[in-house]
Amino acid sequence: MLRKSGFVVVFLLMLGMIVACSSDDHSESNAEKPEEETENNQESEESESSDEEAANEEADEEGNEENEAEDQEPIYYIDEETASIRPINDDDDENVILLTIDDAPDKYALEMAETLQEKNAKAIFFVNGHFIEDEEGQEKLKAIHEMGFPIGNHTYSHPVIPDIPEDEQTEEIVSLNDKVEEIIGERPKFFRAPHGANSDHSREVVKDEGMVLMNWTYGFDFFEEYQDADKLKEALISGEAPEIGEDQSLLHSGANILMHDREWTNEALGDVIDGLREQGYKLADPNLIETLE
Repeated sequence: MLRKSGFVVVFLLMLGMIVACSSDDHSESNAEKPEEETENNQESEESESSDEEAANEEADEEGNEENEAEDQEPIYYIDEETASIRPINDDDDENVILLTIDDAPDKYALEMAETLQEKNAKAIFFVNGHFIEDEEGQEKLKAIHEMGFPIGNHTYSHPVIPDIPEDEQTEEIVSLNDKVEEIIGERPKFFRAPHGANSDHSREVVKDEGMVLMNWTYGFDFFEEYQDADKLKEALISGEAPEIGEDQSLLHSGANILMHDREWTNEALGDVIDGLREQGYKLADPNLIETLE
């Protein structure tokens, strides 16, 4: 009986040791698991934090670039007598020209803005009030403005200014400035009279409104002979328009090129930009033109 009892005691002791070891192993395993999960969570948090910091840095850089562009001092001015764009610094002899687009935003202005953006080129879009009366026109104007293109005043209804009374001249100019400001939050800084025809009164109104009065040096897309993309492209790139008697090139440094929101001009625009650059001309950023404000 003693032997049997002793055996039972030994057996129970060994069983207890086995259970204890198993429990220790289980505890050790459970202790290690949270540690691994903690490390993984820390790595995940660090990765998310790193990605967030990179995104913030990129946003800051973009914001700084925009601020630098806004803060940059003007480097050009418009010669009111010749309508040419000139460097403020007389020592700057770069071959610079200015692109402008009238009668916007009709049917093709937004496409033209997209082409300019793709080519990293700028232009002034001169708008008429009757094109921004409906929501579609207003959305086009907003889109063009948000792309960074300056918006100019081309009167509300495109009249021949000297042929209308002075109070109507004022209304044509000021009411459009009010409309544009209502849509994009700022008033135009440039003015171009329809047909290039101003009056003494319109000049005073433009000055009172703080706008730069601007004509153009050449443009051909309103002539019937050049209402064709290939013919227009050749004429704008060369500055020559023999079919209307312009045999000598009008293309020169300072040229202020007039275009319109037209199908043929829209088709030609990309090639015109390339052709002018191939001849060594730089397309001016009109945001860097000196204004009256």
